[in-house]
Amino acid sequence: MANTLASARVAGLLAGLFAKSDENDPQALARIKAEADAKHGGQRYAPALLPLFDDVYMPVPPEVGQLLYLLTRLRRPQTVVEVGTSFGVSAIHFAAALRDNGQGRLIAAELSKKKVEAARANLEAVGLGDIVELRAGDAFETLKSLDLKIDLLLLDGWKDGYLAMLKFLEPKLAPGALVVGDDTKLFPDRLAAYLAYVRDPKSGYLSIDLPLGDGLELSLRA
Repeated sequence: MANTLASARVAGLLAGLFAKSDENDPQALARIKAEADAKHGGQRYAPALLPLFDDVYMPVPPEVGQLLYLLTRLRRPQTVVEVGTSFGVSAIHFAAALRDNGQGRLIAAELSKKKVEAARANLEAVGLGDIVELRAGDAFETLKSLDLKIDLLLLDGWKDGYLAMLKFLEPKLAPGALVVGDDTKLFPDRLAAYLAYVRDPKSGYLSIDLPLGDGLELSLRA
């Protein structure tokens, strides 16, 4: 069975990106925290701080990337959508699985234009750029025109927007769509409303907490 994720080119690039994240992100996030404390009352996610996140990798960890690959292989989606692409680590995992499935496409939304350029370069470097459509800007705008049914959705952007984004995209979710919400343990307060929603059977999901990385919520759309 093909496993593009394990190829030397893909595995090598991912290892390099994870290493750069480990080296870069603690200091970058410390600078953001200092700026937030000094000028924004400790609010790390104040809009004025958005440009400072351009250089923060914030990738899904390896085990989460592997899960995304496995879910894609198992679900065999025609359309995958991710909100919050960053430098393209999760996109590479999705695209590798789509390549091995022999079908499907990823539409990746990312607010930072700088990160979109970096993600595009990384995808092209491993020969997966043709499977991914990158959309730069506010996902509420860039995904508005989406006219495809979503089979698999990853939410990994601004945490306060998860619930609003899910409701925004719900009409586009295919029956049996999988929804992955990342960082649930890292931001429990900011994601409390989202988790309450997907865990309520009345909302139309079957949902489970997965103890991987910084916490994942895997939800199945009825």
